[in-house]
Amino acid sequence: MTSQQQPLDQRPGETLSTDVLVVGGGAAGLAAACTAARQGLKVTLLERYGFCGGAAVAGLSGTVCGLYLARPDAAGEPEKIVFGFADEFISAMNARKGLTGPVRYGDTYTLVHEPLAWRETGDELLRRHGVHVIFHATVTGVHMDGGERVEGVRAWTKQGCIDIRARITIDASGDADLFAMAGLPTHVGDNGKVQNPTMIFRMSNVDVPRFLSAYGPDSILPERVSKAIVEAHSSGAYNLPRAKAFLFPTPRANELLCNCTRIIGRDGRELHPLVAADLTEAEFEGRLQARQYWRFFREHLTGCEDAVLNDTGVQVGVRQTRQIEGTTRLSNDDVVSGRKRPDAIARSAWPIELHSGTKPRLSWLYEDYYEIPLGCFVPSRGESLLATGRCLDASHEAMASARVTAQCFSYGHAIGHAAALAVNEGIAVRSLAATDVRTQLNKDGARLNG
Repeated sequence: MTSQQQPLDQRPGETLSTDVLVVGGGAAGLAAACTAARQGLKVTLLERYGFCGGAAVAGLSGTVCGLYLARPDAAGEPEKIVFGFADEFISAMNARKGLTGPVRYGDTYTLVHEPLAWRETGDELLRRHGVHVIFHATVTGVHMDGGERVEGVRAWTKQGCIDIRARITIDASGDADLFAMAGLPTHVGDNGKVQNPTMIFRMSNVDVPRFLSAYGPDSILPERVSKAIVEAHSSGAYNLPRAKAFLFPTPRANELLCNCTRIIGRDGRELHPLVAADLTEAEFEGRLQARQYWRFFREHLTGCEDAVLNDTGVQVGVRQTRQIEGTTRLSNDDVVSGRKRPDAIARSAWPIELHSGTKPRLSWLYEDYYEIPLGCFVPSRGESLLATGRCLDASHEAMASARVTAQCFSYGHAIGHAAALAVNEGIAVRSLAATDVRTQLNKDGARLNG
């Protein structure tokens, strides 16, 4: 084959059209697809795995973070601040006994989910709302009309390539993949530096009551455990590069969800998930580290003496990659000041949670929340394209708060309505009024007016 020849794919292709195309079936993509379909639109969702859930399921992040206010020492009863699509999801999960009650996480609370229940709930919601789903589909390029208008995508599947034309396309990939493919502006982390990936795992056969009696109800294990991890790592007996361990009881009996690894390269670098070689190395290293932490927990933690390492994420957990350049950027000051704004379509009280080095850094916003504007998901350039999920336009530290699951449900809920308004009323994406989207959200019970 000469360099001028193109690679061959002689399988028959397919072409289809849709009102709204959603790429990515994580929390935000699921919410966006279901919401747009409820407005009477033909909606197609592409997902590279055989199930929805994104980082929550494939990455096994395992928690619905961001639902509750934070208070010093998590004092008082948990106070929920996120409503709307998140409530629909929680109700469907509870029907499957797929969620715990509130589990303490430092100065706030989270819900821990069972990943099979998440997959089944995603299936149920998509079918209920009549979304056309194509699993095991990987986008290989975007269709452009001129230099700015995105008209859909080309996706690779086992039967052949599918060309999908859409009136509105939503990038719910988590990585702003469509924006990058289209050559639209994006930015990456703190001058290119992102939070390190992690490999989350589950341990079964744990005596959870004894474990909780020894270490308390907070899923962030006490300092004495961190000290023991540092000593074990320094001795050379284990490879435990992160000292702080987050261990959560799950809906399954005798099980803990373990968020504790810090994946760094063999050369000591923080690995970058946008680099193919780094992401591959992260998968190898993540599984090795999961074994190391499991062995340490068995040998040193009360209740874990007979623990079994029964699962790791389908993929390494990714916290941060590309983000879009929106018409508005969520700033660090917006987060720490608890800024409220009339163009908001979601709210959050989750701490700035930066993962790098041996211990994650948590910066709390107490008894308050901030709001996220619609413009964080509307591109500064490009037509007929919206974003949702963790690829919103936000400063590095602001993104470390705004990226979590409950907020992604809210983002998808909002962008589903935004897409429907754009299609049904013929509105260009940068002409969408946040107040109109907010009105639709509140009709759905989002409670954004107080």
